[in-house]
Amino acid sequence: MTPAILAATTNLGPKFMLIVPEAVLFVGAVLCAVMGLSHVRAFRALVPWVAVVALIATFATMLKVWTPEAATAAQLPMPMLGKYIIALLCVVGVGHVLASIGSVDRAVERQVASGTGAFDPVRVIQGEFYAFILLSLCGGMLLCHATDLVWLFLAFELCSLPTYVLVAIGRGADRSMEAAIKYFFLGAMSTATLLLGFAFLYGATGTLELSAMRESFQMQAQTGGIGSVAIVGMLLAVIGICFKLAAVPMHFYAPDVYEGASSPVAAFISFVPKVQGFVTLIVLLGTVGWSANGDSSIPPVIAAVLWMIAVLTMTLGNIGALLQRSAKRMLAYSSIANSGYMLVGILAGPTIGIDATLLYLLTYGVANLATFGSLAAIERNGHEVDSIDDLAGLRVRAPMVAAALAIGALSLTGIPPLLGFWGKLDLFVASAESHQRTLLVIMALNSGVAAFYYLRLVAMPFVQEATPRTQGVSPVPSVWPRLSALIFAAGCIALPFFANQLKGEAAAAARTDLDKQATVAQSVEK
Repeated sequence: MTPAILAATTNLGPKFMLIVPEAVLFVGAVLCAVMGLSHVRAFRALVPWVAVVALIATFATMLKVWTPEAATAAQLPMPMLGKYIIALLCVVGVGHVLASIGSVDRAVERQVASGTGAFDPVRVIQGEFYAFILLSLCGGMLLCHATDLVWLFLAFELCSLPTYVLVAIGRGADRSMEAAIKYFFLGAMSTATLLLGFAFLYGATGTLELSAMRESFQMQAQTGGIGSVAIVGMLLAVIGICFKLAAVPMHFYAPDVYEGASSPVAAFISFVPKVQGFVTLIVLLGTVGWSANGDSSIPPVIAAVLWMIAVLTMTLGNIGALLQRSAKRMLAYSSIANSGYMLVGILAGPTIGIDATLLYLLTYGVANLATFGSLAAIERNGHEVDSIDDLAGLRVRAPMVAAALAIGALSLTGIPPLLGFWGKLDLFVASAESHQRTLLVIMALNSGVAAFYYLRLVAMPFVQEATPRTQGVSPVPSVWPRLSALIFAAGCIALPFFANQLKGEAAAAARTDLDKQATVAQSVEK
């Protein structure tokens, strides 16, 4: 047996142990798909709760198996990143499931319950809907296990592909089909760009293993600098990842897709692909340049491109949001702007920047779900509320929903002492400590601009009086979207009390062992 094969087989046991949480989630996805086809209405009603139980079981399993010793034995580039990301996706994933209860197969189930229509497995999509949610979350979790480009790409696609279907089936309207087609074809183009970048990286190093690739780049840097082939490959990969981040130059799809998707699906695709994109970007940049002692040594060309992407993304996102009358289009541009903020942490580098980005992902996910969950919790004459004008006087017809919407919007603004303030503060500190002062000023100006459109989501429900148009606005029949919005709005208020603990978890997740991989591999071979 060759040393390479011996090293690979020796490493399989710890890796298999760490993917047990994802296996639990996969079983939950299969159960959702099967139960959704049942002729027994009670079984079909249990499908979202199977998804919730699967996410809770995944979280519990992760706490059991994901230890520092197990992660180090698996030779992961960032040993504790997976624990943080799995916990984040499980907690926010439960909120997404709750926000969607009652929105899928609503008309079909009403007909079956009243006896005006017979059950037809072809017409129901609830099982597939929740199965795809779990599969997408599973792909995002598996990204943290990647030790080579093949695993990284497959996990990336597992996270991506279900979202295209979710956009198409989540609403059941022509507009959602149009949004899904646009999302799919642009997603395919970004995937091709990412894969081409991976091919260039392989050509520049002769390996698919991240640790060996890291060692190759270190040798190139010591003998004249990283080659142009690797630089081009990394730039192509960054552009492909920008689609998932809704960042410039791959941001233009977001407003149309968010508007066409249902509110629960729009909430999902505004957060989970961001986690997917930033995890992938962190792993790749760690391979190209960052070192374990905290030095930010990525090639200047890549750093310059990321700087321009960050500035353009936050600026264009905020300008676009100011011009919107649609709540979902406004939140789509807000999602674009927030990706620009998080790229500031990426540019600050490891130790001080990556943990700030990871913390901001958490704060954004909580506040974003409070906001989108509030939109999912109300309807106008049986249809989704989308226009900002429909929110006028909401305090009268749905006071709790109005409160959750306001808290989520204020947290996204960064108003202290809400959770969003601490996420933005950490990014500002990281930018200052990394001497990115120009970027800090641009981010501060953009945060001020963002306050104008976020505060509209506060003023319309609480300051504006109801109009004849808003008389048809009422809470949806299901209580669970309202509960989801309220829980995560409460999180915006309560989690700041645990800000130090959350920052500590993010800092632990940001630590990298890439520089130690060669030493470990050599000891295994011996």
